[in-house]
Amino acid sequence: MSSLAVVTLVGVVAMAGLLWFFLRTRSRDLVTGIMEKRRAGSRIVSAADYVEGRERIPVALALTADTFYYENPDLQASFELARVDEIEYDTELSVGRSVDEGHRALRLRSHGATFEFVLPSAEAKKWEATLPARRIGQPAARVS
Repeated sequence: MSSLAVVTLVGVVAMAGLLWFFLRTRSRDLVTGIMEKRRAGSRIVSAADYVEGRERIPVALALTADTFYYENPDLQASFELARVDEIEYDTELSVGRSVDEGHRALRLRSHGATFEFVLPSAEAKKWEATLPARRIGQPAARVS
């Protein structure tokens, strides 16, 4: 392999790494913008990662009196709290993998589907105080 080919290959790999870093950073900035828009009408707003399989997608979480939102520039989703069957806070994901140290998983179950979010532990405590854990059969969550 010629030295020009090696330099080209290294340049392409470096450029791919920089592009990945830029897109990840830009995504976090856009999530922060969504959080600011939601803050005025919400009880609590935090940045988190939505866990889909092995992928972790940065999202803004927001909670109003009757709705849980998770959003990023490519995803606008929400649940009516009355439709959430279970709310859990845990140090493991539902597939048994531990979350990173200093983080906790927020798990919502709605009509047989599980949705998981990873938050810093301090933020998870705030969420748990505002949106307490509950099991199926208990009354719908009341937002404090």
